[in-house]
Amino acid sequence: MKKQNNPNSGTLSQDRREFLAKAGSLSVMSMFGVSFFTACGSSEDMEPSIPSNPSNGNNDGISVNGNLVSVDLNKQVGLKTSGGWLLIASAKVLVVNTGNNDFNALTSICTHQNCDTNWSFQSNQFICGCHGSRFNVSGSVENGPASTPLKSYTTSVQDDILTITKR
Repeated sequence: MKKQNNPNSGTLSQDRREFLAKAGSLSVMSMFGVSFFTACGSSEDMEPSIPSNPSNGNNDGISVNGNLVSVDLNKQVGLKTSGGWLLIASAKVLVVNTGNNDFNALTSICTHQNCDTNWSFQSNQFICGCHGSRFNVSGSVENGPASTPLKSYTTSVQDDILTITKR
């Protein structure tokens, strides 16, 4: 004896349609969102110390005068420790303390698409927040999409004043 399959048909109620649409959207956002937030999370310092008025030289210890940038390390105390870093937005400069009172200064203009104010620092790498390019503390590309290193500037320290010469 052959059993007949009689499929049931009908329509979903409006409430059920809304539920399925929201559940589907939530599932898709969860897949992408988890990977985004996982990539952005870390216990390391992800936020630079960005002075509120980086070029005034009076309150924050930073002075920008043409190609010379001076940083008073007694006012920008975050730079005094190894791994401390600073984005000087008005000068378009990234600075990192590499240890033993040595500093590296790089352009903050990413060589991928010229983003210049959206940086983080993690595992001794500068990370451009626009498209994820990673550069080591010397400016070399560690991970693209950028393929050209960041320009490096000379630094010197005298009497707790860090001087960066942009050329």
